Amino acid sequence: MFAAENGLKGDPRLKAISDAIRVVPNFPKQGIMFQDITTLVSNHKVFKDTIDIFVDRYKDMDISVVAGVESRGFIFAPPIALAIGAKFIPLRKPGKLPGETISEAYELEYGTDCLEMHVDAVEQGERALVIDDLVATGGTLSAAIRLLERVGAKVVECACVIGVPELKVITRIYFYSLLLIFENFFRTEKVEWKTTIHFGGTSSMKSR
Repeated sequence: MFAAENGLKGDPRLKAISDAIRVVPNFPKQGIMFQDITTLVSNHKVFKDTIDIFVDRYKDMDISVVAGVESRGFIFAPPIALAIGAKFIPLRKPGKLPGETISEAYELEYGTDCLEMHVDAVEQGERALVIDDLVATGGTLSAAIRLLERVGAKVVECACVIGVPELKVITRIYFYSLLLIFENFFRTEKVEWKTTIHFGGTSSMKSR
């Protein structure tokens, strides 16, 4: 369901969060509309409101693990973990973790990438939340889910600040449940993009 159906209808925090995301055309290359969260996290009130929305949702779900996806997921995951009394674990790009790791590859719009996790970071049966800043095709979140499940964790939900479903390349991926923070529309000369607030339910999205 959408945020308006989940008790946040008319909540002024949502517009403030949406307005705080700076869209940078043609960065880092031509044709990409870059979602710049530095303007969000540099605004103390809006950053706090963003974290509070996540915390309000997850504080009573008995989550013991908050997994942040490199790199911008590291900005949002630790304060959420602290607030709900869970541990934070980083899901990193290859070669960044010093201990024994497991890895999962995933497809991008062009090429592939990989996430790694320490094998001893999560215990069997722990309830986990996956955090990233943005979801588009879902490739990164899918890899994160597979990593956690391989060590016996139960993935309760994936959560992101921004959803960008209008990409040219579509990967059909299903999540247990997906939460996106805000709804916004913006237009370029060639394509209209939409981000949505979504709470719960089985979802299909297009990649990050």
